Amino acid sequence: MKTQTSFRTIDILKFIIPSLLGIGLFMFPISYNEEITIPIAILSQALQGLLGNSIPYIMTAIITITAIATIITKLAKPAHSTKSGFFHSLLNVSLFWTVTRVLAMIFAIMTLFKLGPQTVWDDSTGGLLLFELLPILLTVFLFAGLFLPLLLNFGLLEFFGALLTKVMRPIFTLPGRSSIDTIASWLGDGTIGVLLTSKQYEEGYYTKREAAVIGTTFSVVSITFSLIVISQVGLGAMFVPFYATVTLSGLVAAIIMPRIPPLSWKADTYFNGEEKQDKDLVPKGYSPLRWGYKKAIERASLNKYVGKFFTDGGKNVLDMWMGVAPIVMAFGTIALILAENTPLFAWLGMPFIPLLELLQIPFAKEASETLMVGFADMFLPSVIGAEIESELTRFVVASVSVTQLIYLSEVGGVLLGSKIPVSFKDLFIIFILRTIITLPVIAMMAHLFF
Repeated sequence: MKTQTSFRTIDILKFIIPSLLGIGLFMFPISYNEEITIPIAILSQALQGLLGNSIPYIMTAIITITAIATIITKLAKPAHSTKSGFFHSLLNVSLFWTVTRVLAMIFAIMTLFKLGPQTVWDDSTGGLLLFELLPILLTVFLFAGLFLPLLLNFGLLEFFGALLTKVMRPIFTLPGRSSIDTIASWLGDGTIGVLLTSKQYEEGYYTKREAAVIGTTFSVVSITFSLIVISQVGLGAMFVPFYATVTLSGLVAAIIMPRIPPLSWKADTYFNGEEKQDKDLVPKGYSPLRWGYKKAIERASLNKYVGKFFTDGGKNVLDMWMGVAPIVMAFGTIALILAENTPLFAWLGMPFIPLLELLQIPFAKEASETLMVGFADMFLPSVIGAEIESELTRFVVASVSVTQLIYLSEVGGVLLGSKIPVSFKDLFIIFILRTIITLPVIAMMAHLFF
């Protein structure tokens, strides 16, 4: 076994340099164009500006190619799909996901060319997804996917896993390495967190329960988007107390949610079916720092070829473009059609009226109509709630919409399209539970500020 003194300088540099680059790209907040953001987001925005109006056409092409390739794979079973491997897992999906991909293709084509009922391609339904959300996902997935190996493959997770396991385990029931996922989600973007978590789960570092907890608990929207939400309800000057409220209520939910169903019922087995092992255990004779450093260098030393870095990154990109984007388009469009054209979410919000009244939230009926619509898209509550007269109520609506976290037009769709073991039913129940848990905390904070 290697000791710390026997590590080669090249292996130490393999750990330090890529890990620092990964932290810088994914987790280091900087000020850019008067916004707090991360370098990955800046690269994403730059590419969006470069590609301009061509992105919806690119996304429609990707979704269409995915649907057609999936159908061919299911019917003809060509050689590449019958052999185990990347394209096998990507294209040889169940009948349900095949239908979903075909539906996404139909919605995307209808929206791009404004064909068929306006309900599908309207700016508030399919148009919102194809022209506003998917362009962001296209570029975020490209850069996040390409550079994700910097976080995954060079020892950073092993290092923090050893250091933080005594914090993450007792508080959140999670391994120490999940701290990187949570920080990347919190400072960067929820979709990046889901991508990171899914890859860790597939590689056998998280159990089904742990992957489900991380994906549905820490994949919050970015600080930048949170600022947009609070500004939408006319309370931009309240951003600091707003984000403090979001953080506090999010932490409360993160402590409670893993300990109750449906998350607590998830099996503590790995992707390959093996039983749970304590992979963050620090052996006797080692401090957490020394053990983390040792495991990190050993992990980094496995990287022999630069080509593998780009191969792994390219697979990540294709996995998200072809595996996730169709899910977001299909489920997001259906959810937004229901939200915009039916009273379904208003009806679902009615049981919250007594709770809102108990918490002394003014305009309880109007506020209740925003609580469930966030399941379709997290921006809809702040759009609908912007007209409510009470500043306190608008503050509550904006805060709840961020802490609910599960919305089908982005994070929910990405979760369903990933390998993380959560179903539509799970997401709906988790969404309601997060609402019930965070609402009292948010109401308490709102009464302090107003």
